[in-house]
Amino acid sequence: MLVYGDHDRVEDPRVVVTRIATTHRAAAAKPDGLDRHAMLVSLFIEAAELAQGLADGEFAAVGEDDCTPCRDAAMAVVMELARAVALSWRGAAQPAASALAAGLETLSAQLLPETVRARRPEGYALYGVYPETYLEAAARLTPNLSAPVIVIGLRSIGTGLAAMAAVALNAAPPVTLRPVGHPFHRTVRVSARLRTALLADADASYVIVDEGPGLSGSSFGAVADWLEAAGVPSRRIAFLPSHGGEAGSHSSDRHRRRWAEAVRPAVGFDELAHAAHGPVPPLERWFEDTLGPAVAPLRDLSGGAWRTAAAVVVADAVVDWPPVHAQQERRKFLLRTASGSWLLKFAGLGREGEGKLDRARALHQAGFTTEPMALRYGFLAERWLDGAQPPSTVPPERLADYLQFRARRFPAERDTGASLPDLLAMARVNIGEALGTAATASLDRWTPVILRELDAGVRRVVTDNRLHIWEWLRTTDGRVLKTDALDHAGAHDLIGRQDIAWDVAGAIVEFGLPAAEADRLCGAVAASKRLVAFYLSCYPAFQIGYWSFASSGAGTVSMRRFYEKAWKRQADRGQRSSPHAGTP
Repeated sequence: MLVYGDHDRVEDPRVVVTRIATTHRAAAAKPDGLDRHAMLVSLFIEAAELAQGLADGEFAAVGEDDCTPCRDAAMAVVMELARAVALSWRGAAQPAASALAAGLETLSAQLLPETVRARRPEGYALYGVYPETYLEAAARLTPNLSAPVIVIGLRSIGTGLAAMAAVALNAAPPVTLRPVGHPFHRTVRVSARLRTALLADADASYVIVDEGPGLSGSSFGAVADWLEAAGVPSRRIAFLPSHGGEAGSHSSDRHRRRWAEAVRPAVGFDELAHAAHGPVPPLERWFEDTLGPAVAPLRDLSGGAWRTAAAVVVADAVVDWPPVHAQQERRKFLLRTASGSWLLKFAGLGREGEGKLDRARALHQAGFTTEPMALRYGFLAERWLDGAQPPSTVPPERLADYLQFRARRFPAERDTGASLPDLLAMARVNIGEALGTAATASLDRWTPVILRELDAGVRRVVTDNRLHIWEWLRTTDGRVLKTDALDHAGAHDLIGRQDIAWDVAGAIVEFGLPAAEADRLCGAVAASKRLVAFYLSCYPAFQIGYWSFASSGAGTVSMRRFYEKAWKRQADRGQRSSPHAGTP
């Protein structure tokens, strides 16, 4: 199944360098506290993204990882900011700004490309990975390592996480590698010069740093395979992952055995979030200045636990309803203060979270969502709606108003979502795996010529991408509000930001709209019927893949069956019409 995808951002490296310098001056002027610490972490993430983009650009040019002056200069900046974060975290005085300024000047003097493609680190943006967890985990490695220690970070997110580890271990700046190939069978490509540098000391210990492991752990495994093939004993290889779980279900036997025996300390978010560290108080106190002190213990609502807290009522009392994809859910907590009940939801570190706060305010002011109160170090506080329940349906005019607003208010860059050919390829794979190759025949009508015609009219916006009935709430005073409306267009999947016609197609499928109502919704939102018809060939296919990866349970199984039936209906309808007519 094709479900996941990465999101890149193209930047001018000189602009990024200037932005880092300017923002660092602003951070230095702030008093000690959570806000300044959050600014330092945001700067650290931005510098690491720049270092990743520069390294990946060089990799693409020569086909292998190497050690170059440009990479060294970029990593020196990341290391300075990692030290600043570490000192702040420990409540120590900040280093002189001159070291960072000198590093930025050295980086600016390099022969920088006009643009770099920075890949968004999903852990910082979506999964609540905080770089300080690696600082703490690396400190636990010290008794297990012989000097010297060589830290290897795996791009993308491993670029910065490796720098945090190197600071904790008092090691040299890390080397970063880009594992390539099939997601379940990654390999690394290392130049002769870099190989010599990495293997120069026969007594060195190696620490491999990345998020994960995921389904296969093959990125971690690829580097360990390379080191062992070069003669490094497995006892001198340690790992820093983002969780303490075992290797994924698609791991090779060799990787699974190595992972089970390896030294691999992991510090989770919960261990850090509920204790004080320097200027960072426990999570329940992050919003005291706005919401007041907690009057009850913070309640974890992650992984579908929100269903119990919300006391969701369903007529058939299905235990697994609403269905959840626990691995894809953001961290969330329920905070109760004298001022009310509040949902604290992870919105992303750095600029990622700031953009979501702006979107949340706009949606609330337009009357579509609950009230956002504040953003603190990656978490957004929104008013919790006690007593609200999913409605039996959403009035068509409410759907139309909501989608019209998104189309008008949230335009997006053109290259921030899957292309039409990519969506078609996804549909072929997912439908072929779910229903058999013969079922994909109806997709043949979407020829390259037709896709080019459709693409000319695409106007990308920050689509909702999540119009399921349980994503709406009817409040006790009768209002129908949209929940979880901020970030699914930036989820860790291949859909991304599409034309508003994608959400129209989603509404047609989710609410089973008959043809006449579908036509009216297209007209109200000014969505192209031909483009909606194409998206209707892709939307159920994506959902089939999405729910296939979800945890087992009655709810998730029923959802996959629901979308398989929806696909068959749309395929039958498509075979009776021309793609030029574009009947939804």
